[in-house]
Amino acid sequence: MSLRMPACDRTLGNDVRPPRVRALRSAMLGASGTGLVRALRAGTQVWLWGSRGRSLTLPHAARGLHAGDWRPSAGRGPFERRPSLPAAAIVNSAPRPLQPYLRLMRLDKPIGTWLLYLPCTWSIGLAAEPGCFPDWYMLSLFGTGAVLMRGAGCTINDMWDQDYDKKVTRTASRPIAAGDISTFQSFVFLGGQLTLALGVLLCLNYYSIALGAASLLLVITYPLMKRITYWPQLALGLTLNWGALLGWSAVKGSCDPSVCLPLYFSGIMWTLIYDTIYAHQDKRDDALIGLKSTALLFREDTKQWLSGFTVAMLGALSLVGVNIGQTVPYYTALAAVGAHLAHQIYTLDIHRPEDCWDKFTSNRTIGLIIFLGIVLGNLWKEKETDKTKKNIDNRVEN
Repeated sequence: MSLRMPACDRTLGNDVRPPRVRALRSAMLGASGTGLVRALRAGTQVWLWGSRGRSLTLPHAARGLHAGDWRPSAGRGPFERRPSLPAAAIVNSAPRPLQPYLRLMRLDKPIGTWLLYLPCTWSIGLAAEPGCFPDWYMLSLFGTGAVLMRGAGCTINDMWDQDYDKKVTRTASRPIAAGDISTFQSFVFLGGQLTLALGVLLCLNYYSIALGAASLLLVITYPLMKRITYWPQLALGLTLNWGALLGWSAVKGSCDPSVCLPLYFSGIMWTLIYDTIYAHQDKRDDALIGLKSTALLFREDTKQWLSGFTVAMLGALSLVGVNIGQTVPYYTALAAVGAHLAHQIYTLDIHRPEDCWDKFTSNRTIGLIIFLGIVLGNLWKEKETDKTKKNIDNRVEN
């Protein structure tokens, strides 16, 4: 006797097959002629959605169909990298009308906020007194400012680039390009973010207020650089690493050129490394629509350029250490950073967007290693000072 369950309960007239199978069958039966391709695709997506919990539509599959058949998904474009899970959960749990604005700020992808914030932490850490931890109030204040200014920068970028974003697979689902937010709404939202960021800036000293306000020109003009130069990553480096200057002045009252300038330069070199890697994700689309980047400029010589930027970055950070009297933990951290970057560059596959994204996001680890080295190196100074005092006391006694 067969124990196999029938596909249909003919007595009741109900189809008891799994929902994915029924959806696939309906899509196939509803197809004829040229509609068969669309039905096959729709059915396959239903099956993949049900089995994996998310759409697995690939850009290469989409390009194989007629251009008019493909539309970017509501959640993210095929090349849009998967958001950070905790951050994405926060955005998805927010009221639905707010979600497009949170995605406009890139709160579901916090890596950009980290890359803006970390140079601030380096500067604040270096400005701490020997043997002391960094100023936690300043760290929290700059963290808040980083979230707001990164959100404002992304809003400005998307306002400038909305027509280009519609043509690039990875960015087609951004809120303005997708029509979730109008240009006027984004402009009002930008005003709100900048107002809050101004509130943070006003908590600093007058020197730092003026210095921070000066960065706004860079924030506004950076998105235009990809239209006129193959070095927009350099403009981004000048913008993102402004905190290397601002953090020191917020603690000390003004900038020390011997520390702040090489620190700022090292941050710019770091940005050229990670954002060139990032730009390789979009190089094909950028070339088609006429945008420029270091990825298109360097092409197959990318690894040689990245190696040069790495040497320059580590050299500048070493100069910072010498000028401020850093100790063993700091230089140990620099050695770890050098090893990390060497591995990152050696294993990079510039022709695989997924690998480029993974290498790009790993730069948060680099920033945290440098910050940890600064903090431990500063705490080590107290031990060296105590040891020196003991040696002096022993000499006096003898």
